[in-house]
Amino acid sequence: MSQQRLSRAELLQKLTETSQGTPMGRLLRTFWHPVSTADAVKPGKARPIRIMGEDLTLYRGESGKPYLVSGWCAHRLTRLHTGWVEGEEVRCIYHGWKYDGTGQCTQMPAEKPGLEKTVKITAYPVREYGGFVFAYLGEGNVPEFSLPRKEVIEKPDRMIFAREQKWPCNWLQKVENSLDAVHVSFVHQKGKIGPFGQAVTAALPDLEYVETDAGIRQIATRGPGNVRVSDWTFPNNNHIIVPSAFKEDTWLDLIIWMVPNDDHHTTRFQLYSVPNMDEGRNQRIAEHFRKYSSYNPTEHHDELFNDIYPEEPLFELTNAQDYVAAIGQGAIANRADERLGASDSGVALLRRLMIREMEAVNAGTSRKHWQPLKHAEELPIQGAA
Repeated sequence: MSQQRLSRAELLQKLTETSQGTPMGRLLRTFWHPVSTADAVKPGKARPIRIMGEDLTLYRGESGKPYLVSGWCAHRLTRLHTGWVEGEEVRCIYHGWKYDGTGQCTQMPAEKPGLEKTVKITAYPVREYGGFVFAYLGEGNVPEFSLPRKEVIEKPDRMIFAREQKWPCNWLQKVENSLDAVHVSFVHQKGKIGPFGQAVTAALPDLEYVETDAGIRQIATRGPGNVRVSDWTFPNNNHIIVPSAFKEDTWLDLIIWMVPNDDHHTTRFQLYSVPNMDEGRNQRIAEHFRKYSSYNPTEHHDELFNDIYPEEPLFELTNAQDYVAAIGQGAIANRADERLGASDSGVALLRRLMIREMEAVNAGTSRKHWQPLKHAEELPIQGAA
């Protein structure tokens, strides 16, 4: 694939295609990605997941250890999650073929003994971190689990809350939204202006984008006391700070991964890292999360596109506002017809990096070794100057 041989529209289309064998699919598979919230699958249970066009089975052995294997039994291709977890293995509902966490078939009840050794399904390494199960879906040596790590996830004085939402749009338009600081001045003023929209304000920012060892530093300056910094990590993670649902509480860290299920659906994995306060306020924010965090704007699509927005500001309103903007672009935005301006400098930089890295991995040439920042970005609170 050569940039000279492809038109701009063709190159941008390549960035949206994430299934196995596609240029972007190959690049994304060289990184660890969250694939599920940790509490979505209990010991002895399984759930189906779809990541980058691949159907998989996430299950926990009776020990609680997670495993990720193919979504299908090799025999007659029935979905594996509909069967049983036995010990640390999963058995197919159809004819009882059983597999271990490496994908190796260990039992074929109706076949001759020994035949099971000839059958092995796909399996991927997994790791639990920050309330999520992460997986590496690439080939060859598994990279160190370092890039997804954040200091605010691992601090002992923090409460961690994790959730996931599946949206009917391509992953790229969600990632581009993270590198679009100007949208905050408009999108988050719509319907109802919550604490986030009030703090950032509708003022237009001066923009600065810098490539870092980990990704992109985004700085949006709306005034001396209104400087917003985003720590974006390649290829699909953004780290910002946002106001709490309660005015008297400190701001909290929000870390988001945009993971493609397929080219028309994306899961937003959101991690909220909240500084410990006094016992009463800790209980209040935990109860607030339990009450409101299950909100998914997809379930309120018609209401939102008829200007009926939710009231809750932390888990509902800002998500709903972003949903309307992203889904309003269609399942896959038609970038051939777009008109970029100076306000899109972050999006333009993002696309250049994506194309550079995609072409390098597919040409088998040297690409950037993305690594965590040596020092965590300082994410200032609006109005704190």
